[in-house]
Amino acid sequence: MTTKKLSSGKLPSRLLRLLGAAVLTVGLAGPALAQGTLRIGMTASDIPLTTGQTDQGGEGMRFMGYTVYDGLINWDLSKADKPSVLTPGLATSWAVDATDKTKWVFKLRQGVKFHDGSEFTADAVVWNLDKLLKKDSPQYDARQAAQGASRIPAVASYKMVDKYTVEVTTKSPDATLPYQIAWVMMSSPAQWEKLGKSWDAFAKTPSGTGPWKLTEFVPRERAELSPNKDYWDKARVPKLDKLVLLPLPEPNARVAALRSGQVDWIEAPAPDAVPSLKQAGFAIVTNAYPHNWTWHLSRLPGSPWNDIRVRKAANLAIDRSALKELLGGLMIPAEGFLPPGNQWFGHPTFKVRYDLAEAKKLMKEAGFGPDKPIKTKILISPSGSGQMLPLPMNEFVQQSLAEIGIQVEFEVVEWNQLINLWRAGAAAESAHGATGINFTYFIQDPFTGLIRHLQCNLVAPNGTNWGHYCDKEMDELFNQVRNTFDATEQDKVLQKIHEKYVNEALFLMVTHDVNARAMTKNVKGFVQAQNWFQDFSPITMTK
Repeated sequence: MTTKKLSSGKLPSRLLRLLGAAVLTVGLAGPALAQGTLRIGMTASDIPLTTGQTDQGGEGMRFMGYTVYDGLINWDLSKADKPSVLTPGLATSWAVDATDKTKWVFKLRQGVKFHDGSEFTADAVVWNLDKLLKKDSPQYDARQAAQGASRIPAVASYKMVDKYTVEVTTKSPDATLPYQIAWVMMSSPAQWEKLGKSWDAFAKTPSGTGPWKLTEFVPRERAELSPNKDYWDKARVPKLDKLVLLPLPEPNARVAALRSGQVDWIEAPAPDAVPSLKQAGFAIVTNAYPHNWTWHLSRLPGSPWNDIRVRKAANLAIDRSALKELLGGLMIPAEGFLPPGNQWFGHPTFKVRYDLAEAKKLMKEAGFGPDKPIKTKILISPSGSGQMLPLPMNEFVQQSLAEIGIQVEFEVVEWNQLINLWRAGAAAESAHGATGINFTYFIQDPFTGLIRHLQCNLVAPNGTNWGHYCDKEMDELFNQVRNTFDATEQDKVLQKIHEKYVNEALFLMVTHDVNARAMTKNVKGFVQAQNWFQDFSPITMTK
């Protein structure tokens, strides 16, 4: 790991220099691609793990999860004007037992084939859960387990009832199980057997049931996907001839590749390039989606963030309207952990806003200020899935906090390494004493969005409670969510949880992304869902 302390200076010019850095040379030139090929510049620095449970965060699932694979439960990604909901995938239905709320029955879709031609059955479901949860199973894969096991903490056991029925038992009643199961991608047991029971071999020629097949894979360089013409959902058979994925972690490099015609679509364009891209005829596509940009704070003994006055002061010290201006308008200022208007937002009494005088007052009450500063370290990345533009944004926060007496040093690591540090937790030696980590969160379901970050028994490395927060009142609210199977009543409990998130300033809550993408006018048929994941099946390319 390398440590980088971003120095202070005149804020606008420094940020503009970072946002407008010299364009990097992008080695993507090659022969002209056939009509019907869509080339995408990702923010990831590598091709996501191809074996089923992807790495590279939510972007990995977007491009290599729900393309090559399916879950028992998928997301409906067909609408732009309303939040996504769960929809049948490889399971046609699922239901909790009326008398035993720990038992769930999944009825499987019949006639589905993996890309290698083998049949998808209940045996495959059990096999795939074993690859994540059963360490003594031949197919257990530590790399996939690192990505997927923490997504399904409710699962206690599972079994095949018949060829097309699976029963899953939870450790206790848990109404969030369907959201958890939606993260589990189904890989082909037959293909793994055929390739010598090697996940390394499987990674090169994977087999899922998804609408796309991986046909070429060059680590850190490119991946090519072709349509699965036999996909079970005929409405989602891809219309493109080919989908090409290219890792381009530097935003200005992505913009350069788009301008030069080396790609047709880029994730997260540099905000200062957006006006000129529009002027040049490129389309900028945005939509609200369930995402936040936070600092996850350590609550270990000795952390400065254990003082609620310091946490509130930090949240009050950030001028989010100025940050929005510097990001070209491509953000929604945070008023909480969830975005304004979310059905679980509730009515918190602490108002997340810019109030420098109140922030300084709280710091003084806590015994700190510019003349007696807190000195601390935060883990950040230079790029990554949902991270937006982390270097200039973190420098903005760093300089904002310096005004109230919080001096921040950054430890900058590559995105996938940051994910590993997040899973290891604040107490791990690898955290190097950092008291916060800049991490963006997928917040479109109760477990992934709220519960997993703060539940006592999910402290890292047992779960993804990075900061080791533990509060009995919060845990009781989490238990209420799990035991509330009526959606309307569950929403009321989730509102109480979010109110506690905000009233106690449990995170440094900065902004929400709008999921900006830039693309050529040749890209047709794309519907940007209010979701971290997207459906590439309807897209076509015109000349």
